[in-house]
Amino acid sequence: MDPQSLGNHPQLKPPIVLAGTAKEGGAGPPIGLIDIGVSEAAYLFRVALPGIRKNECGVKCEIQRDGTIHVRGVVTPDAGFLRDSLNVFQLRVQQLSPPGPFTISFKLPGPVDPRLFCPNFRGDGILEGMVMKERVPVIHVDG
Repeated sequence: MDPQSLGNHPQLKPPIVLAGTAKEGGAGPPIGLIDIGVSEAAYLFRVALPGIRKNECGVKCEIQRDGTIHVRGVVTPDAGFLRDSLNVFQLRVQQLSPPGPFTISFKLPGPVDPRLFCPNFRGDGILEGMVMKERVPVIHVDG
């Protein structure tokens, strides 16, 4: 596939389904914005999860053979307070997604091998995943 034509490819604009608190987010940075990259052998996707703490949200990423991705987790409640290493702040404005479970579902442009998946939840709130495309066995016929 020619890299110049990738941006106009209709399959590269997948519908995104948001559920739970991902759907209820306010004016802040939304949960669930995605990027999808394509190479000869794999797909790379990035999902924005702003305000979600890697060690407290239980994010799970389910990959299906048809290329459907389900990202699930929980926005943990702050009980009206924000904390850093030294201070506790009372929450006055909350525009990030409210506490509770969320699901983000989208589809990659083609089938994949779910066993060959490499996830990385980055420190900037981006879940990045690379999954290999499904390899179709080539059968050579002599004759």
